[in-house]
Amino acid sequence: MRKIILLFACLLGFSAFSQIKVLKNETVVEIGKDNSVGLYKKDNKFTINYQDLNTANLNTFRSFSFENLNKDVSGLYELISNGFIDIPVSNIVLELPNDIIELHFEKNFGQPTVQFIQYINKNRKYVGKSQFLNKKQIDKIFGRQNGKSSLYEKPAAAVMGNTANRPSNNVTPQESGNKDKKAKK
Repeated sequence: MRKIILLFACLLGFSAFSQIKVLKNETVVEIGKDNSVGLYKKDNKFTINYQDLNTANLNTFRSFSFENLNKDVSGLYELISNGFIDIPVSNIVLELPNDIIELHFEKNFGQPTVQFIQYINKNRKYVGKSQFLNKKQIDKIFGRQNGKSSLYEKPAAAVMGNTANRPSNNVTPQESGNKDKKAKK
């Protein structure tokens, strides 16, 4: 009997103090990628990952994220595309919720290119830099070549039975019931 109680206590202790926890697997969709720069989507949040060339360790990857509130992904693509046509005199500065991003345009071998410069946590001491990207690479990253640019505006999949995120049209449940009764008459 003591052995059974001891075994049960050991099993109970093992499950109470386990270190591994299974998390919900959330899907991330790759919009486009070229070399070490990629654009990814999770729900309505977009993330640009890049290999940081500003560090001695070439295995350092950084990222910055933003939500697609006012067609911001398309706006960023247009901003970069317009910079290839007419290269700005100075960097274009973008403020994101967590970071500051500068778009640095420069001609390399006669071809216009852009580089992402990230001020991590809006601190000018911590800087990450992507590789220089040409128009063709930007098109690939933003999904213009593979057709995934259509994913910019697609809303996240709705959860059935969840009415918290549905628009209410400013109608209370009582008013809704009254409209249904009026419609039946």
